[in-house]
Amino acid sequence: MSERAAPFHCPYCGDEDLRPNETGHGAWECSSCNRAFQLKFLGLLTRGVQRNDGEGDRI
Repeated sequence: MSERAAPFHCPYCGDEDLRPNETGHGAWECSSCNRAFQLKFLGLLTRGVQRNDGEGDRI
């Protein structure tokens, strides 16, 4: 099983002083704005990855 990903900054105030929250799995708390949050993967976009064949961009 992989370890959880750590966020780089708070989504509310942008501060980087984050700690794991003890109340929930995957929850984080920000000591700057005193908020707790949880990151969640929603899914892949339907448009997928754009392919660059080089067509139309010739010099």
